[in-house]
Amino acid sequence: MPNSERIHPTDARLLLALSSRPRATTVALAEASGLSRNTVQARLTALDRTGAVGSFERRVDPAALGYPLGAFVTTQVTQRRLDEVAHALAAIPEVLEVYGLTGDTDLLVHVVAADAEDLYRVAGHILDVPGVERTSTALVMRRLVPYRLAPLLHRAAAG
Repeated sequence: MPNSERIHPTDARLLLALSSRPRATTVALAEASGLSRNTVQARLTALDRTGAVGSFERRVDPAALGYPLGAFVTTQVTQRRLDEVAHALAAIPEVLEVYGLTGDTDLLVHVVAADAEDLYRVAGHILDVPGVERTSTALVMRRLVPYRLAPLLHRAAAG
Protein backbone atom coordinates (compact mmCIF):
# COMPACT_ATOMS: atom_id res chain seq x y z
CA MET A 1 0.00 0.00 0.00
CA PRO A 2 1.47 3.35 -0.98
CA ASN A 3 2.48 5.79 1.72
CA SER A 4 -0.19 8.48 2.16
CA GLU A 5 2.47 11.16 2.68
CA ARG A 6 2.83 13.56 -0.25
CA ILE A 7 6.00 13.34 -2.25
CA HIS A 8 8.53 16.17 -2.36
CA PRO A 9 8.54 18.41 -5.47
CA THR A 10 12.05 17.14 -6.29
CA ASP A 11 10.71 13.57 -6.33
CA ALA A 12 7.85 14.68 -8.58
CA ARG A 13 10.34 16.19 -11.05
CA LEU A 14 12.32 12.96 -10.97
CA LEU A 15 9.17 10.93 -11.63
CA LEU A 16 8.26 13.23 -14.54
CA ALA A 17 11.68 12.56 -16.07
CA LEU A 18 11.20 8.85 -15.50
CA SER A 19 7.69 8.85 -16.99
CA SER A 20 8.91 10.52 -20.18
CA ARG A 21 11.90 8.15 -20.45
CA PRO A 22 11.06 4.97 -18.50
CA ARG A 23 14.22 3.17 -19.63
CA ALA A 24 16.56 6.02 -18.77
CA THR A 25 19.63 5.21 -16.73
CA THR A 26 20.20 6.74 -13.33
CA VAL A 27 22.84 9.00 -14.91
CA ALA A 28 20.38 10.18 -17.58
CA LEU A 29 17.72 10.83 -14.93
CA ALA A 30 20.27 12.77 -12.88
CA GLU A 31 21.05 14.96 -15.90
CA ALA A 32 17.37 15.48 -16.71
CA SER A 33 16.45 16.37 -13.14
CA GLY A 34 19.58 18.32 -12.19
CA LEU A 35 20.37 15.97 -9.31
CA SER A 36 23.43 13.86 -8.58
CA ARG A 37 23.38 10.19 -9.58
CA ASN A 38 23.57 9.13 -5.92
CA THR A 39 20.65 11.40 -5.01
CA VAL A 40 18.56 10.01 -7.87
CA GLN A 41 19.32 6.44 -6.85
CA ALA A 42 18.52 7.13 -3.18
CA ARG A 43 15.25 8.91 -4.02
CA LEU A 44 14.14 6.16 -6.44
CA THR A 45 14.92 3.52 -3.82
CA ALA A 46 12.90 5.45 -1.22
CA LEU A 47 9.97 5.94 -3.62
CA ASP A 48 10.00 2.24 -4.43
CA ARG A 49 10.21 1.24 -0.75
CA THR A 50 7.24 3.42 0.26
CA GLY A 51 5.10 2.16 -2.62
CA ALA A 52 4.92 5.56 -4.33
CA VAL A 53 6.17 3.93 -7.54
CA GLY A 54 4.06 1.08 -8.86
CA SER A 55 4.88 -1.88 -11.02
CA PHE A 56 5.98 -1.92 -14.63
CA GLU A 57 2.89 -3.98 -15.53
CA ARG A 58 0.67 -0.93 -16.10
CA ARG A 59 2.72 -0.08 -19.20
CA VAL A 60 1.99 -3.42 -20.90
CA ASP A 61 -1.00 -3.34 -23.25
CA PRO A 62 -3.23 -6.40 -22.65
CA ALA A 63 -4.01 -6.45 -26.41
CA ALA A 64 -0.35 -7.30 -27.04
CA LEU A 65 -0.91 -10.40 -24.89
CA GLY A 66 -3.99 -11.45 -26.88
CA TYR A 67 -6.63 -9.68 -24.75
CA PRO A 68 -7.94 -6.76 -26.82
CA LEU A 69 -11.39 -6.69 -25.21
CA GLY A 70 -11.83 -4.77 -21.96
CA ALA A 71 -14.83 -4.65 -19.67
CA PHE A 72 -15.93 -3.53 -16.24
CA VAL A 73 -17.96 -5.94 -14.14
CA THR A 74 -19.96 -4.36 -11.35
CA THR A 75 -20.36 -6.89 -8.58
CA GLN A 76 -22.56 -7.19 -5.52
CA VAL A 77 -21.19 -9.43 -2.79
CA THR A 78 -22.17 -10.82 0.58
CA GLN A 79 -20.54 -8.25 2.88
CA ARG A 80 -19.03 -10.72 5.32
CA ARG A 81 -17.27 -12.41 2.39
CA LEU A 82 -15.72 -9.32 0.81
CA ASP A 83 -12.10 -10.29 1.57
CA GLU A 84 -12.71 -13.86 0.42
CA VAL A 85 -14.25 -12.60 -2.84
CA ALA A 86 -11.35 -10.20 -3.45
CA HIS A 87 -8.87 -13.02 -2.89
CA ALA A 88 -10.76 -15.28 -5.33
CA LEU A 89 -10.93 -12.51 -7.96
CA ALA A 90 -7.17 -11.99 -7.67
CA ALA A 91 -6.75 -15.64 -8.72
CA ILE A 92 -8.47 -15.00 -12.08
CA PRO A 93 -5.70 -13.97 -14.54
CA GLU A 94 -8.01 -11.81 -16.67
CA VAL A 95 -8.91 -9.63 -13.67
CA LEU A 96 -6.67 -6.55 -13.89
CA GLU A 97 -8.02 -4.49 -10.99
CA VAL A 98 -10.72 -4.61 -8.36
CA TYR A 99 -12.05 -1.51 -6.61
CA GLY A 100 -14.30 -1.45 -3.56
CA LEU A 101 -17.10 1.07 -4.04
CA THR A 102 -19.78 2.83 -2.07
CA GLY A 103 -23.41 2.61 -3.11
CA ASP A 104 -25.39 -0.27 -4.57
CA THR A 105 -22.36 -1.86 -6.25
CA ASP A 106 -19.72 -3.33 -3.97
CA LEU A 107 -16.91 -3.97 -6.43
CA LEU A 108 -15.83 -2.66 -9.79
CA VAL A 109 -13.82 -5.36 -11.53
CA HIS A 110 -11.70 -4.42 -14.55
CA VAL A 111 -11.22 -7.43 -16.82
CA VAL A 112 -9.81 -8.26 -20.24
CA ALA A 113 -10.73 -11.01 -22.67
CA ALA A 114 -9.68 -12.38 -26.05
CA ASP A 115 -13.17 -11.93 -27.54
CA ALA A 116 -16.87 -11.89 -26.63
CA GLU A 117 -16.98 -15.63 -25.95
CA ASP A 118 -13.94 -15.35 -23.69
CA LEU A 119 -15.54 -12.42 -21.86
CA TYR A 120 -18.60 -14.60 -21.25
CA ARG A 121 -16.30 -17.23 -19.70
CA VAL A 122 -14.49 -14.66 -17.51
CA ALA A 123 -17.77 -13.14 -16.34
CA GLY A 124 -18.97 -16.65 -15.49
CA HIS A 125 -15.86 -17.24 -13.35
CA ILE A 126 -16.60 -14.05 -11.45
CA LEU A 127 -20.23 -15.03 -10.92
CA ASP A 128 -19.11 -18.48 -9.70
CA VAL A 129 -17.02 -16.99 -6.87
CA PRO A 130 -18.65 -17.88 -3.53
CA GLY A 131 -20.06 -14.68 -2.04
CA VAL A 132 -20.77 -12.99 -5.39
CA GLU A 133 -24.50 -12.34 -5.52
CA ARG A 134 -24.93 -10.47 -8.80
CA THR A 135 -22.87 -8.99 -11.62
CA SER A 136 -23.39 -6.67 -14.55
CA THR A 137 -20.88 -6.34 -17.37
CA ALA A 138 -20.16 -3.21 -19.39
CA LEU A 139 -17.94 -3.51 -22.45
CA VAL A 140 -15.23 -0.91 -23.01
CA MET A 141 -15.92 0.56 -26.43
CA ARG A 142 -13.05 3.03 -26.51
CA ARG A 143 -10.58 4.52 -24.04
CA LEU A 144 -11.07 8.28 -24.13
CA VAL A 145 -8.48 9.28 -21.51
CA PRO A 146 -5.67 6.81 -20.89
CA TYR A 147 -4.21 6.23 -17.46
CA ARG A 148 -2.00 9.18 -16.69
CA LEU A 149 -0.32 10.94 -13.80
CA ALA A 150 1.74 13.60 -15.59
CA PRO A 151 -0.72 16.44 -14.83
CA LEU A 152 -0.60 15.60 -11.12
CA LEU A 153 3.19 15.18 -11.22
CA HIS A 154 3.51 18.64 -12.81
CA ARG A 155 1.36 20.09 -10.02
CA ALA A 156 3.40 18.30 -7.34
CA ALA A 157 6.69 19.35 -8.95
CA ALA A 158 5.62 22.99 -8.81
CA GLY A 159 5.37 22.63 -5.04
